[in-house]
Amino acid sequence: MAVKTNIDMVSIMREGLSNGQGVKYKRLSDVMERGILEGLIEPGRKLPPHRVLSDNLGVTIGTISRAYGELERLGLVVARVGDGTFVRKRGMERQRDEGFRNVSEEPRQYFDMSRNMHIPGQETAFLAQSFQTLATNAKFLQDISAYTPDAGLPRYRDAGAQWLVQRDFHPIPEQVICVNGGQHGLLCAMMALLRAGDTVVTEQLTYPGLITAARMLGIRLIGLEMDEEGLLPSALDEVCRNHRISALYCTPTIQNPTTAVLSVARREALVKVCREHNLLILEDEAHGVLVEDRPPPLSFFAPERTILISSLSKAVSAGLRVGYVHAPPALVSRISAALRSTCWMATPVTLELATQWIENGTAQYLLSQQISEISRRKALVRDLLAGLQYRTHLNSPHFWIEVPEPWRASEIEAELKQNNYLIATAEAFAVGQTAVPQFIRASICNTSGDDQLLRAGFDALATALGQGGGRFQL
Repeated sequence: MAVKTNIDMVSIMREGLSNGQGVKYKRLSDVMERGILEGLIEPGRKLPPHRVLSDNLGVTIGTISRAYGELERLGLVVARVGDGTFVRKRGMERQRDEGFRNVSEEPRQYFDMSRNMHIPGQETAFLAQSFQTLATNAKFLQDISAYTPDAGLPRYRDAGAQWLVQRDFHPIPEQVICVNGGQHGLLCAMMALLRAGDTVVTEQLTYPGLITAARMLGIRLIGLEMDEEGLLPSALDEVCRNHRISALYCTPTIQNPTTAVLSVARREALVKVCREHNLLILEDEAHGVLVEDRPPPLSFFAPERTILISSLSKAVSAGLRVGYVHAPPALVSRISAALRSTCWMATPVTLELATQWIENGTAQYLLSQQISEISRRKALVRDLLAGLQYRTHLNSPHFWIEVPEPWRASEIEAELKQNNYLIATAEAFAVGQTAVPQFIRASICNTSGDDQLLRAGFDALATALGQGGGRFQL
């Protein structure tokens, strides 16, 4: 039956190729689109492999790739790495049931370029020294072994306010809530200020941790159109006029994954739309802390409605799990209550270490070292990307690279994985079931610290992109 099924599908495509109009790939995509919408090609059906269809129709593999790519853009099919392309049906949503992983569970032989992580530095030496100092003060150890106020001790909140200072933005310690990392801060803010069934708008491609948290809380997400600078105020205004929106979540500085940075004018325009439609703003500074002279946060322009979320994870140490939430005074108690419901309080031991490091300059030193290492590693591999179209930011730990047509990001991902290299595709960051751009994110953050491996990984990536995925041309 499977053979007959493929023959029937090939017959439909051959007829469309003969009678259609326009370039060949568009004739194929048009006839397949009609077949899917009319039920002739049923949901869940696997489309013929590129090579098989190419041979049967007498066209190039590139033509088939373009036709399938057009269907993918329309949201009619879904490509599964290493498995094939299927007509979309209910239950074939993107594979994110468990969310985006913070560590790789792949075997050790894989060189991971898929994740942005803190690059190990001198923090282990500072940790050893700080623990030794703490161990000599029995009274102090007893104090931090007990419960503390949910939002953190005053000294911890003071340190958090100091960490969040930038340009003209000077946070008030009483508006700072200490949390166990940025993801915990985001979850607490959403739990406190949103309800199941609410709708949040965000970038079309956004932080996967938001997608996971929204799913867990029953919150609907809508992705907004972007340009090279980031979110479009006009797109925000339009969606607010057609939907009941509760909040905006965005990353104004080094947006993940596109690396976009909103200008001051764009920030002011977004804030204006949020005020007009009475939106709460959830502002993520995860990578923004790596930009020392960044534009003021949205919290500066709209302090009455903006929740600013930051952490030490990308700059100082991911394992400390220390983050800070800065909220309008009227919302601090609600977010603190959500924090209590998750863990009673952020961990005093790690908050004490972070506070000491912020007070004595260690945190700033480690931040500077992180920025320098990102710059060094990017310079090490940038020549390998010559000729490719990509975006990045001086302080971004990754490149956002366009996959040349007619190849698909999933094909490049599969080929690299066969050669023991991991990258992330736009699919991991996409909101909803809309078509995703053919881009990949390649990070320089691998913790091995081996420059030769780093160059080898980017060389393999550049070769795959330059050849359009060599494995798929056979």
